[in-house]
Amino acid sequence: MKKLIFYLFFLSLTLLFFNVDAQNVALGIRGGISIPNLSAGSNNQNPLNTGYSSRLGPDVGVFAEFKFSDLLSIQPMLEYSSQGGKKNGLQAFPTPSQVSAMYPPGSAPTYLYANYNSTAKLNYLMLPILAKFGWNLKSSPLRIYVDAGPFFGYLIYAKQVTSGSSNFYTDPQGQQPLPGGPQSFDNTQDIKDQLHKANFGIEGNIGLAYKIKKSYIFIEGGGNYGFLNIQKGTANGKNDTGAGTVAVGYAFWL
Repeated sequence: MKKLIFYLFFLSLTLLFFNVDAQNVALGIRGGISIPNLSAGSNNQNPLNTGYSSRLGPDVGVFAEFKFSDLLSIQPMLEYSSQGGKKNGLQAFPTPSQVSAMYPPGSAPTYLYANYNSTAKLNYLMLPILAKFGWNLKSSPLRIYVDAGPFFGYLIYAKQVTSGSSNFYTDPQGQQPLPGGPQSFDNTQDIKDQLHKANFGIEGNIGLAYKIKKSYIFIEGGGNYGFLNIQKGTANGKNDTGAGTVAVGYAFWL
């Protein structure tokens, strides 16, 4: 799948290059922040895949813009995108085997609860191919634009980072502690083998560009949303990725 993404990227660049004059091709770079979160669908929800809030991470990319008219251009991009989410405070976790052994067979709770911090750090290499529509603001060097299109993504990093210490509780309100006192949750776990490597979805932005001779600088805001559930199994529920983004960048026309 990783090779397929790169082949599609270079194929799209090649096909566009042979159909657009060189002076209508721009190369650029953009960078900013990603504000991702994990959403749970209406089906297969449980205490593990709900309750996420947004985290912050980097979002950077390189792109080519192929201009077909004053209105329309196509922009493929190779993008490093931070995804994931976090939970801070009282939350569920699977009952550890050593705790399950304290109960009669078959009577151990599926989940326990504790007060700690947990962050799912997921980083993807993404290939969006965006249709970009722009309008010049009268005779000024300013140009407003919107873009949207599909993306293909490949998971390159996945860690679950937890921290803090807490009693174990049998109830989601944290009123029924188990004996044993506070337990440490300081841990970093590689969860890449639990997740699907490939994803696809939609990405879009709205931005403002400022022309400087044969180049332009820009600022844009937008987001992306993945259509595929990321988990391979169902034990932890099912989640989709998504993020809001804010970025600045620079591009020059060849």
